[in-house]
Amino acid sequence: MLWNDKPYHSLDYEMKKQYGEKVYKLSVNAGMTCPNRDGTLGVGGCIFCSEGGSGDFAARGESVREQLERGKTFFHGKNVGRLFIAYFQAFTNTYAPVDRLEALYRDALDVESVAGISIATRPDCLGDEVLALLERLKAEYADKFIWVELGLQTTNEATALLIRRGYKLGVFDGAVKSLKGIGIPIIAHVILGLPSETRADMLATCQYLADMRIDGVKLQLLHVLKNTPLAELYERGTFETLGFDEYIDIVISCLEILPPDTVIHRVTGDGARKLLIAPLWSTDKRRVLNTLHGEMKRRGTFQGIMYSHV
Repeated sequence: MLWNDKPYHSLDYEMKKQYGEKVYKLSVNAGMTCPNRDGTLGVGGCIFCSEGGSGDFAARGESVREQLERGKTFFHGKNVGRLFIAYFQAFTNTYAPVDRLEALYRDALDVESVAGISIATRPDCLGDEVLALLERLKAEYADKFIWVELGLQTTNEATALLIRRGYKLGVFDGAVKSLKGIGIPIIAHVILGLPSETRADMLATCQYLADMRIDGVKLQLLHVLKNTPLAELYERGTFETLGFDEYIDIVISCLEILPPDTVIHRVTGDGARKLLIAPLWSTDKRRVLNTLHGEMKRRGTFQGIMYSHV
């Protein structure tokens, strides 16, 4: 089974199916912080999180519109650029007064070339006022989409404690139920290769998401970045990052158990080169993707081949 030329249901495939062309993602830094950093839950954030809060590629100090316009310049000279996704990426993008959130989201949704917005946040930062805002904007901007990206990372509670995630799995369950209740698609972030995690742990996380029929999944390789608590653990030799072949094999197994209609938003991930300590092989993204596609073809496998309904 193929989705165009890929053995999995990629975001690129889904956007071309809906809009007839490639839709590019533009990262936006909305100037947020995180309850795991400002003292509400903690002060250091998750152990893998850099000072940019996973938004190391996003611009700062400009309005949403200015950042979007700046982002578009990266595609000059290419035959692309009619439609974009505004990706509120850095830190927790529902962690602010609702009137501020509304202004930020509207600034992006009002841009004609923005097909929709994707909001990265924590499942414990989706109060009733935020949910009401998302529901209202969804109705008002019916010709555009609103996605919410939730940082799950793992279903293993011991690992969640180790990485200082700051919430129990039941909180994620509740957030998914609330978002589904207002018709907002959910993208779950999963990190493969967390310290102490086994292959079985990683597959259990993907099976959990398969059972939930989550709308989208990001499979992210664990990156060890400079100036993080994770880097300290790595430099003390307390864990090893995944090897190239090992990662390819685990990603294939994850894809095999996810439903065929779950959109795969990512199968690897980018770590800022100036911050990356390990694994260095991850900088060759083309090699990762080509090997993944080639190995799945060689095995005769595809997304959903092992999926079973519950």
